[in-house]
Amino acid sequence: MTVNVYGHGNPVRLFVAGLHGDEWRDTSDILYNINPPEHGTLITIPVVNSGKYVSTLDENYYKHQGMTIIYTIVKYQPSIYVELHSYSGDNFTNLTDNNRINRIGIPAYSILDNNVLLGSVAPYIRRNYFSKEALCLSFEIKKSDEKSRSFAEKIINTVKECKSRDEFIIFLRKRYPKQAEKAIENYKKFYGL
Repeated sequence: MTVNVYGHGNPVRLFVAGLHGDEWRDTSDILYNINPPEHGTLITIPVVNSGKYVSTLDENYYKHQGMTIIYTIVKYQPSIYVELHSYSGDNFTNLTDNNRINRIGIPAYSILDNNVLLGSVAPYIRRNYFSKEALCLSFEIKKSDEKSRSFAEKIINTVKECKSRDEFIIFLRKRYPKQAEKAIENYKKFYGL
């Protein structure tokens, strides 16, 4: 497993892809080809685990397959954390269903452009390894969809240059006001703020 470090200083950002199963086919190239940030540090793990699919919602994932993620978080203390996932078209409704919070305990993803979805990371990692001020995002890219992958690459490059959670929220509110409000509302409800 390769951990790449680009730049130096704050803010520290950690981007991970290829978290389980064959997701690496749709997500890892984005991190292999990313340029260093203009300011601060960017750490990438392009392929976390290309083996058996284990959900990142299962806290055991981070104790086994995702141990390198935890090690990297503890070592570098990022304030911005992004997971890149991919989904099949059959799973779209499950990911975006407003009842997802009641079904599996995590808010629904918001729909951006070109079948890219925006959500939060698993509660286990969010609550145990990041402050409430940290920016923790999960992007879902539609499998085998070049437009989706290309758009995700653009949004990842935007996040790469953000210096804080608030800077990303400003961007999101300008470009996707409805999704921004939904994401903020979900965050506040989910974390009891």
